[in-house]
Amino acid sequence: MMERKPLPIGIEDFKEVIDSGYYFVDKTLMIKDLIVNKVKVGLFTRPRRFGKTLNMSMIQRFFEKTDESNAYLFDGLKISEYPECMQYQGQSPVISISLKSMRQGSYKDAFHMFKVLIAREYDRHKDILKSGKISDSERDLFHSILTQKAEDAFYLDSIKFLSDIMVKYYNKNVIILIDEYDVPLENAFHQGFYTDMVNLIRSVFESALKTNPSLDRAFLTGCLRISNESIVSGFNNAEVFTVISPRFADSFGFTPNEVASILRHYNLEDKANEIQVWYDGYLFGDTKIYNPWSVLSCVDSYLDNDEAACKPYWSNTSSNEIVKRLIEESNDRTKNAIEELINGTPVKAQIYEDITYGTIDVNSEYIWSFLLFTGYLKVTAYETIGDETYYEMVIPNTEVKSIYKNTIRAWFEKKINADSRTDILKAILKADAEKLEDLLCTWMVNTISCFDEQENYYHGFVTGLVSGFNGYMVVSNRESGNGRFDLVVKQRSKWNYAAILEFKIVDKYNQMTKACEDALKQIEEKDYEASLRDEQYENIAKLGVCFCQKRCRVKSGGVDRFEY
Repeated sequence: MMERKPLPIGIEDFKEVIDSGYYFVDKTLMIKDLIVNKVKVGLFTRPRRFGKTLNMSMIQRFFEKTDESNAYLFDGLKISEYPECMQYQGQSPVISISLKSMRQGSYKDAFHMFKVLIAREYDRHKDILKSGKISDSERDLFHSILTQKAEDAFYLDSIKFLSDIMVKYYNKNVIILIDEYDVPLENAFHQGFYTDMVNLIRSVFESALKTNPSLDRAFLTGCLRISNESIVSGFNNAEVFTVISPRFADSFGFTPNEVASILRHYNLEDKANEIQVWYDGYLFGDTKIYNPWSVLSCVDSYLDNDEAACKPYWSNTSSNEIVKRLIEESNDRTKNAIEELINGTPVKAQIYEDITYGTIDVNSEYIWSFLLFTGYLKVTAYETIGDETYYEMVIPNTEVKSIYKNTIRAWFEKKINADSRTDILKAILKADAEKLEDLLCTWMVNTISCFDEQENYYHGFVTGLVSGFNGYMVVSNRESGNGRFDLVVKQRSKWNYAAILEFKIVDKYNQMTKACEDALKQIEEKDYEASLRDEQYENIAKLGVCFCQKRCRVKSGGVDRFEY
């Protein structure tokens, strides 16, 4: 029996994955494509946690010239079958920097982290200081950047300076790798210092990637493409490979065949359908892709407990600020589009590949491009009309849909907590059907609805509105009389007022009145008042509530009054 390999969850160093015998999904043919197609400067944009960092580590280990050869790492992998490519292994000096840790709350702290990251890369190449190939002034500047004592201005040119020094040392041009280049931009956008961060990244990139005679080639990763207007003015020599590009489509994430191989290796073929529903659904170019982080995490949970259920792993690692912002600041049109997306209806929009975080508020249509590039939507079809192309996009899978729903729930809770809602409570306890109907309809119009789970949604919607009042208790789906009522609201310490609400859901508006009457009839026939009478509540209101999409109808059964 084949030995079961450990899963590389959270392992982003290619050398560690191979040396430690972790399960590795072979993406080395990406290197072949880079060599054969002679990609000079390439930017690969993919959602977070789709294997960008591991691939960059793989590229580094392949090209980088080191004292101890890394060639053995590629033994038996797909790239080893191409000797014309293997001749490039271990032949180039490499600068490798990841910006993913630049998530600080102020520009000052973020710039400090940038200095730390630059110093770490200088430390990797500190043997240069022992060389007689560089001047004393170059050695002094190298040492000051290494020890983080250089003036701030020198860090703007620090990557180019390091590449110049390395060319002197190795007598060969340098490969530059920058992983997650836009993490500091996204963070700065949400934290309020976006312009300062743009200026920093622009200065660093222009010197290192645009006007750098020491550059052999460069590869970058991120979620969004570099915008010529915002980051690197005139930096037009980069090839950009986005989620809608056919090239390198299978280099990030797992293909269906790769997922099938994983499940066979761990004897989990019977979980294929569930994993597909939850984590498949992405489309990069024309290639179907699974979320790699979630697949590995789910497989790991199955190995611990075969009865484990799929759940949203990606939502616990990826920043959901874009979805949160979309929901909190959406207009009526956007709210309707989100509701349709959750219900499976595509949104149709143009895709703007040169968007930046700074332009998100310029055009309300830009949000769909953000959601596509960051992994919250996928393209299913497109149509070109004249010189404009329109894309149909849907939510990729169950995992991403759960992120939308959870974000909507959090927004709804925040919204209701900011409102007194006492008028709703009064209308319920007084059985004021007309008033309650008006209030519920207003809330529904201003709220994003999840109709794919109608009964649960409407029940949770009303429960949220009547919860949190001091002195009142909300009870749902409890046995009373000859059945289980939907919702009861009652006073805690006093026994004056209580209310029973029975919900109905219909497909057509003309069915709503009868459904309310049926709900009131059910309250009477099943004697839902029984438990409240046992508790000696004096005034018990009865309400039949019917929902149809974003409309609500309420009928009152009056208030039964009891004396004990």
